[in-house]
Amino acid sequence: MIGEEAARDQLRFWTETQITRAVTRGLMVVAEARDRIVGVGQRGRLDPTTDSEHVIYKLYLHPDFRGHGIGPRLIDALVAQMDTDEVHIEHFAANVRAGAFYEREGFAVVRRDGDIVWRSRAVTRP
Repeated sequence: MIGEEAARDQLRFWTETQITRAVTRGLMVVAEARDRIVGVGQRGRLDPTTDSEHVIYKLYLHPDFRGHGIGPRLIDALVAQMDTDEVHIEHFAANVRAGAFYEREGFAVVRRDGDIVWRSRAVTRP
């Protein structure tokens, strides 16, 4: 869907070191079903060295578990950990399914950087 080179580039964010750092810092949430992990989300900052914008960088769900409300709950769990009025998310333009999902979840396109689409939405608190 995104091409071999782009897919390889994405794998650099899934190293053991990167995952361990994110888990240790409390930046990841997981969804479990049937005694296994079926989804994962990771939050961060646009510029991790500053108090810049909050971003959801990874949101993945096993295809068998799509359409059951797990994706929105992963987003909610990540946003609940953020002290912000706005959250950003990015995805590949070629990933039409992700774009439609984020649109349904209230994320509007704010810019495009080549093959990457950036979206944002306001954060509402109960």
